[in-house]
Amino acid sequence: MANIKSAKKRVLIAERNRLRNKAYKSAVRTLTKKYLAAVSQYAAQPSPEAMQEAQTALSAAVSKIDRAVKRGVLHGNNGARKKSRLARVLKQHEAASAS
Repeated sequence: MANIKSAKKRVLIAERNRLRNKAYKSAVRTLTKKYLAAVSQYAAQPSPEAMQEAQTALSAAVSKIDRAVKRGVLHGNNGARKKSRLARVLKQHEAASAS
C-alpha cells in the first residue's frame, strides 16, 4: 500500500475507474451477444420483424460502444472496429436472404 497521500488517492481512483470500465465493457459484450442472437434468429427465419429486432439491437450495441469510447474505456479505433464488424454481420445475412 502507498504511504504518500496522493498515491493513496490514486489507488482509490484507479479502483473506482477499473470498476466503471469493467461495467462498460461488460455492457458492450452483453449487447453484442444480444445483437448476434437477433441476427442468427433473422438468418434462420428472415422476416421484417426479425430484421427490425436485429437493427434495434445493433443500434443499442453501437450506442453503448460510442459511450464507452467517449468515456475513454475503449480506444476510438477499437470502437470503430467493433461497430464495423457488427454491421458487417447483418449485411452478410441480408445479402444471403435477398439472393
